[in-house]
Amino acid sequence: MSRAVITTIVTAMALLLSPAVTSAQAARSAAGLEVTWFAIPPPASGPTTLALGNDDTVWFTLGSGNAIGHLDAASGSMRIFPLPHPDSGPRVISLGSDGALWFSEHEGNRIGRITADGTVSEFPLPTPGSQPRAVALGADSNIWVGLFGVSMLARITPDGIITEFSLPTADSGPRAIAAGADGAIWYSAFRADRIGRIATSGEVTEFPLPQPGSGPGDMTVDGDGNIWFLQLAGEMDGRRVTGNRIGRITPAGALREYTLPTAGPSPINIAMGPDRNIWYTRGNRLGRVTPAGEITEFEVAKRAFTVGLTAGSDRQPPQRLRDRLWFTDVLNNRIGFIRID
Repeated sequence: MSRAVITTIVTAMALLLSPAVTSAQAARSAAGLEVTWFAIPPPASGPTTLALGNDDTVWFTLGSGNAIGHLDAASGSMRIFPLPHPDSGPRVISLGSDGALWFSEHEGNRIGRITADGTVSEFPLPTPGSQPRAVALGADSNIWVGLFGVSMLARITPDGIITEFSLPTADSGPRAIAAGADGAIWYSAFRADRIGRIATSGEVTEFPLPQPGSGPGDMTVDGDGNIWFLQLAGEMDGRRVTGNRIGRITPAGALREYTLPTAGPSPINIAMGPDRNIWYTRGNRLGRVTPAGEITEFEVAKRAFTVGLTAGSDRQPPQRLRDRLWFTDVLNNRIGFIRID
């Protein structure tokens, strides 16, 4: 374990583009889903992941646009906040214990924080080439981060103090993390085909997956404290994986796996939905998994590529689920939601 206290914090009021009013566009998909879409004004900005703020407005990362977006769906007002440094690669965003939104800068080797008024603070990571990816709010009120490039996890306090934790398996590639109901942080080791658990004290336990090439990815937590995770498929991050499954692991380490109903594009992100089923994004579809492992997929549009999704419970126990499941469509540069009562 290494500890680094940041002495230089880059803080700036993000350059606010004039708020745009984006009209909600309702559409019914071939699968019968009623989808409400919101177009993002900057073209090809790459909407990636989303999180709900304390006021239930939507915050999202723009990976290609090097910015953070904010949508008030009630008024249609959308604001875009460019980041202070070019080519930062904002990836995953999550609500922090301080009410601000925290996000990873995958290419910039920084963790970012943005307040409701658009003030951005950036915290450089101590280890070069960390490639921060997933972020999650832990039970200890700190933000935890998976450092994909260096096989570490990092913890950052609301004041910006960073502590790094080395993982026991070298070159494991922690791709996603989630805060478990047991108070620990769980992570997927993409390159090592393992699921791991780190206590807030730093003690690590890892659980090997039974099949090589599983490629574990994004994670979420259900109402019973189980961790659900994707097993990816295809060529990504320099590795060919053949998972194409959904996994579930209990806090004690008992594992179940469910094969997706079709081949095709890899699943990308996973979250608990308003109905307390598990949902995932996959190509032009959303998938739903019941607690019993029954899987149904729904087309959201003929041409779409869904990536991030949230119903308010962002990689942590479901304490604030809302009646809308939000998701991004990177192909059409928009975000949308389906309502689930």
